[in-house]
Amino acid sequence: MAVEQPTRTPAPQPGDQTRIHNIGYRSYDGPRLGRSYATRSLYSQSLRGAYGLGRSVKSKVLPMLLFVVMCVPAAIMVAVAVATKAKDLPVDYTRYAIIMQAVISLYVASQAPQSVSRDLRFKTVPLYFSRPIETADYVRAKFAALASALFILTAAPLLVLYVGALLAKLDFADQTKGFAQGLVSVALLSLLFAGIGLVIASVTPRRGFGIAAVIAVMTISYGAVSTLQAIAHAQSLGDDDGGSSGAIAWIGLFSPVSLIDGLQSAFLGATSTFPGGNGPGTGEGVVYAVAVLGLIAAAYGLLLRRYKKVGL
Repeated sequence: MAVEQPTRTPAPQPGDQTRIHNIGYRSYDGPRLGRSYATRSLYSQSLRGAYGLGRSVKSKVLPMLLFVVMCVPAAIMVAVAVATKAKDLPVDYTRYAIIMQAVISLYVASQAPQSVSRDLRFKTVPLYFSRPIETADYVRAKFAALASALFILTAAPLLVLYVGALLAKLDFADQTKGFAQGLVSVALLSLLFAGIGLVIASVTPRRGFGIAAVIAVMTISYGAVSTLQAIAHAQSLGDDDGGSSGAIAWIGLFSPVSLIDGLQSAFLGATSTFPGGNGPGTGEGVVYAVAVLGLIAAAYGLLLRRYKKVGL
């Protein structure tokens, strides 16, 4: 019976360059910063990216330009108030963001897809989840980053108005109260717009499609609501009982901009920009508050559901 001989490795030949090197692999024994640190890092990186920081010069142009466009009218108003020694500012703090809503919508349309569409397009989301970070952490970081960027965009001109009002020696108590009301208003606006923008942008990995979709939702909804409110106001002028005027406030529930307008006119002492100044009363304002908070929560829930399937 033949016995199989073991195979012997041939000895290296004189011209063989094969070598085995010890390249020094060793385990990591430093601090492990964990999930919360990864989430904060993602938030910080996303917030910086919303203004093009840490990116190319081209990426900084639009967000910085929109930031300047938001602040310049406030600076001009302050200069006029100081020069003419006016008794009050030309525009209320709560109304400034409503006037500049086109600029805010353009910022959301440009930065929401930048925040999430690139990750979807280049399939980098599963790489985030390979680290100690979960779906909820990713969504919270992105949501908070865009909301913070929007708050900076909308609160900065209010700060310019407030500082200018104090320099013009306007009443400190009235200006501080108005400034605080304005901050509450733009904080809610930032959360609402960020949620809507991210939900729309997360649907498509194409940044261009995301930009167009966000602009369409923001502008078309506001245009449709404004048109219907104008029609209702015109009809109310012809009615003896003015019954059509009551519909103006309810129509405002169907646009993000008019939602914030109605909410602040009901609870923050703002003057409504609805036709005829027919803003919601306290009872209707409760519906506005529920609608705003509900939309913010719904946007967060939809983002969670969307990103649970991304890594599959």
